[in-house]
Amino acid sequence: MLVTALVNLAPAVAQAPKQAVASPALQKEFDGFIEKFRAVLRTNDSAAVASMTRLPFMNDKAIRDAAQFRAKTYPTSFTAKNRACIQRGKAVYDRDQENNDNYFVFCGDLIFVFTKTPAGFLFTDVGAND
Repeated sequence: MLVTALVNLAPAVAQAPKQAVASPALQKEFDGFIEKFRAVLRTNDSAAVASMTRLPFMNDKAIRDAAQFRAKTYPTSFTAKNRACIQRGKAVYDRDQENNDNYFVFCGDLIFVFTKTPAGFLFTDVGAND
């Protein structure tokens, strides 16, 4: 009976989606980026965070430059609670449908997304943690 159960279970295990794994070089690059990002969050430096963000932010024309990001996004997304969470949160790697390398930090109701771009890693999105 145990053999039958294992044989029936094998196809389900074989079809389970594989968890994406970052290459050691990509992980090292992200580790360097997130260390700097966390350092500027510790000092609450919105200008430095903006410089590490892909603009226009989330392709929103209303947040097309650093000044708009600092005025519209930083105060609501980077509260003291969220900055502390990003400091201690574990970044999770995955690839999206467009084959982009992304890391996610989950903070309560929000997900902070960091994406590998031609310019290196950048903060690219903040969304609902559903």
